[in-house]
Amino acid sequence: MTTWPFPPPLTPMEAKVKTELPEGGWAFEPKWDGFRAVAWSGDVRLDSRNHKPLFRYFPELEAALRSLPSGTVVDGEVVVVTDDRLDFDALQSRLHPAASRVERLAAEIPAKLVAFDLVALDGFDLRSEPFSERRSRLESLIGSLGGSWNLTPSTLDREVGSRWFDGFEAAGCDGIVAKRLDGPYVEGKREMVKVKHRRSVDCVVGGYRVHKGGDKIGSILLGLYDGGELGFIGHCSGFTNQDRVEILRQFEAIRTEDSFGHEVRRPGAESRWSAGKDLSWVPVEPGVVVQVSYDQLTGGRFRHATRFERWRPDKDADDCTIDQLERPEGPGFGEVVEQ
Repeated sequence: MTTWPFPPPLTPMEAKVKTELPEGGWAFEPKWDGFRAVAWSGDVRLDSRNHKPLFRYFPELEAALRSLPSGTVVDGEVVVVTDDRLDFDALQSRLHPAASRVERLAAEIPAKLVAFDLVALDGFDLRSEPFSERRSRLESLIGSLGGSWNLTPSTLDREVGSRWFDGFEAAGCDGIVAKRLDGPYVEGKREMVKVKHRRSVDCVVGGYRVHKGGDKIGSILLGLYDGGELGFIGHCSGFTNQDRVEILRQFEAIRTEDSFGHEVRRPGAESRWSAGKDLSWVPVEPGVVVQVSYDQLTGGRFRHATRFERWRPDKDADDCTIDQLERPEGPGFGEVVEQ
């Protein structure tokens, strides 16, 4: 029987979003694009940040979890690596309800674990220990395990952390996380700092979704031209209620039969992530251009909802091509992490 110093589940410590890295007394680490997970040894379990079980989807990680000393708890990230780059689409595909599919995917696209904090070791509670001590013990632990475990880099040099912000992006780093060297592990609190990538791009509005209230815009659907066809790339919302009413009126005036090309990605496709959601949308004549900012790209589309910046009546829709999207270059995942 496993004797943990505290009972599961554990709510991971979180981070506040800032625009600059803090100075004085901090450690800096890459922020990885995966599933945040808490790994428990002994009676092995792997929990998501909101306490949902992940182990059933990633059975190939059993050996890695069993390699931990009894009574050990590690905070980290589950990732999938394709061509030495993190692949979030492939990671999402691993969340399948069928056991036979899970087993097949575990062999075809196996997951890895990236460790970045040690919450308990050998049955001892480390939450009250400063991060500098937890990091030292984590380095000693993960360095001896091998297998699917990877240790995230960490530096005390702010300038090095700043270089990592851009230099490690190609590997799957979507920002930098800063941790106080003397800080304890505080469950569920935003005690860390994170700085994320943010870029802007001009997109064509290809359609909209009506708000559930029915009298205003819900979101606008964004597209970029690729090979002459307008492909769906994401959506934008976050308008004020007053603006939503006016925006809906303006777009209702330019409704059309279709807007996005048939040979490229289109909105409204069903998936297991959208079950039960109303995916209906209204196409508009593609001519309105909007500037938005975004944080991450996944599979050639915006990973999250974009942020509205401004309308661009001065820009032609034909100039809004997929070439605007930046493709970061740099070392691969295997070069960045310590295996």
